Amino acid sequence: MAQIKIHFYHSLNDFVAPALSATEIIHNFDRKASVKDMIESFNVPHPEVELILVNGIAVNFNYIVQDRDNIQVYPADGSPEVKPLLPLRPELPRPPVFVVDSNLGKLARYLRLLGFDCLYRNDFGDAAVATIASEQQRIVLTRDRSLLQRSIITHGYFVRTNLPKIQTRDVLKRFNLFPLIKPLTRCTHCNGKLMETGKQQIEHCLEPLTRKYYEKFLICPECGQIYWQGGHYVRIKRLIDELSTEKF
Repeated sequence: MAQIKIHFYHSLNDFVAPALSATEIIHNFDRKASVKDMIESFNVPHPEVELILVNGIAVNFNYIVQDRDNIQVYPADGSPEVKPLLPLRPELPRPPVFVVDSNLGKLARYLRLLGFDCLYRNDFGDAAVATIASEQQRIVLTRDRSLLQRSIITHGYFVRTNLPKIQTRDVLKRFNLFPLIKPLTRCTHCNGKLMETGKQQIEHCLEPLTRKYYEKFLICPECGQIYWQGGHYVRIKRLIDELSTEKF
């Protein structure tokens, strides 16, 4: 029987059993296992892990755990200044793009409102989300820990709260998105990129009062949704300011 010591730091303790949280865990095992499998055996999804040190040396997920190893596991929000010898995953594209599971529709809408590419459908199953993430290099946003543990998912974030505004700000903070916010550039309905359109081209779609009082319009070329700065704009602008201010 082999034995290791393993310690999870900072936000990774959100996943570990309370009795094992924020402490050095002594763990016995009797089969060959990668450090990725060992970490996930404690219910910590691999996309939440940013750095793994084994006996003080950075390793990747493929490292095979050895008897008497001392393993330290860190998230992105608390990794020490250690240059990994082997990166855990490819770097994210900038700006990053997302796929959101079916339980986070409002989060998807808020991220689109701030200008981020965010795929969402209320009928997305876990397999579809994982496949899209893998094929399109998208970050998975989910409240489903088991989804994040799927091996084909490279980048992901477990959304901790049920409150959409706080969810949005947590995602902005986790992926350093505040400098990349470009509000009102994506369709909140379908995720398409908005473009300016002349009033003449859409006049037949407008209500009489809208046609009379407004001159500037945006349209989504994907779904045809039309946007203008109507009476609701003050409320939308207030929401954008609330979501995009770094101090909350």
